[in-house]
Amino acid sequence: MTITKEWAESFAAEWVDAWDAHDLLGVLSHYTNDFEMSSPFIAQFADESTGRLSGKERVRLYWQTALQRIPHLRFELVHVFPGASSVVLQYRTNFGRLAAEVLFFDEQGLVYLAAAHYTDDPG
Repeated sequence: MTITKEWAESFAAEWVDAWDAHDLLGVLSHYTNDFEMSSPFIAQFADESTGRLSGKERVRLYWQTALQRIPHLRFELVHVFPGASSVVLQYRTNFGRLAAEVLFFDEQGLVYLAAAHYTDDPG
């Protein structure tokens, strides 16, 4: 799959809109069933010390728990960086934390691998 700037920006807008609506099914519709996710928050919200989860159902439970604990979570998209087969989304949470997610796409345009990164300093 070739990722264009327009496609990446459209994907990013849909992704942020689904997160802001807390629409987990909408968010998960962008991922393969067996995708892998890494995030420093997985240890906190999913009790997985490796910071990694595999499979849509395990990640869904992690994201559901996170949204229950942070019910007012919202994202403000800062930058979209299209790559050859990946996109980096840089965003700021409504709590001021800056984040970047690296998303790798298969030929159908679904994410099969994702890695989230966060600043410690919300400034």
